Amino acid sequence: MGVPSFFLLKRIGSTSLAAMGMILIMLPMFLLAMYEHDGQPLEVFAKHFIETKFIRPKIRPYRTDNYYEVLMRVSEAEKEVDKIVSVYEKKKSPAGRKTAGKPVKKGPKKSAGSHRPGKEK
Repeated sequence: MGVPSFFLLKRIGSTSLAAMGMILIMLPMFLLAMYEHDGQPLEVFAKHFIETKFIRPKIRPYRTDNYYEVLMRVSEAEKEVDKIVSVYEKKKSPAGRKTAGKPVKKGPKKSAGSHRPGKEK
């Protein structure tokens, strides 16, 4: 496209005008062929630029699900459940004893000075 435009413009004006016209006509095609930004050709880069600046909304809310916030919510829920269960157990058990829903096991009595089973003083 550059060479035919040069000869057409040379008939109308001077050689320097024809050369400048040829440069202006060939420059967009040269940029499309040669320019790359981060490994992307100019048309892809221009498309992304136009989308982010003019087409998409300026404010894009982004919410993450923070794993530690999830753990904190689970912990708070467990504490609340434990509180409700303990209130229920207090009402259920006689004399306000806390059993926490587990049966109390009574084993053999150990002597006060014994640290190992079978060794008595």
